[in-house]
Amino acid sequence: MTITYKHIGKSFEYDGSQIEPSWAFKSFKIKGSSVITWRGPMNIKESNLKDFEDIGLEIKSSDMVHFMVEHFDTQPANLEIAYMRQRLLVMILEEELAKNGIVTVRKGDDLFVNLKKLTVSIATASISSMKIHLGVNLTSKGTPDDVDTIGLLEISNRENNDNNSLNENKNYNNSFNKNKEYNNFNNKVNNFFNEDNIIKFTNIVVNNYVNELKSIKLDISKTNVF
Repeated sequence: MTITYKHIGKSFEYDGSQIEPSWAFKSFKIKGSSVITWRGPMNIKESNLKDFEDIGLEIKSSDMVHFMVEHFDTQPANLEIAYMRQRLLVMILEEELAKNGIVTVRKGDDLFVNLKKLTVSIATASISSMKIHLGVNLTSKGTPDDVDTIGLLEISNRENNDNNSLNENKNYNNSFNKNKEYNNFNNKVNNFFNEDNIIKFTNIVVNNYVNELKSIKLDISKTNVF
């Protein structure tokens, strides 16, 4: 399975149009399955909404990390597979946050920290491809007034400790000080993330997602089917 990954350094707004088929090819000439990430605001136009439950709601944020995934490996495209892969991506994000000391609670395709919404996500499919968007708040600024939100840059040791007390599952792997990708952190740091490590963390999530899908394909190839 070949999946092209590209991070766009330029900031631009996610307005929902990027969920359309072949956006990566039209915008960046990337053929085939891909994951595109970038940092920027979000303000989804109602005409671009894909979830019927979101109609009439404000979906916006001043600053997010965006993951835009497109898969062409299943023809015709399968919406159920798209949703399964969406959940896989969200759970990989949840796992990587836990490795670095941040405990989240997952409800469907959303992650929460201390009952505050951290992410938004949608999966959809066209005739030719499956699409996934995952947006992770970096700040709570610019989010809807009627939703309690939090951003990665706002999560501190104190905030996370409050979340631990609310979470009934005590089996998370809290290896924050052991993860070599973040060995510049220490217990004296108030916030887990900063401007310097957000993109590095994004790359780790994408690489783990791509490797997981490749591993699944390899497992299929070695399985004795009856």
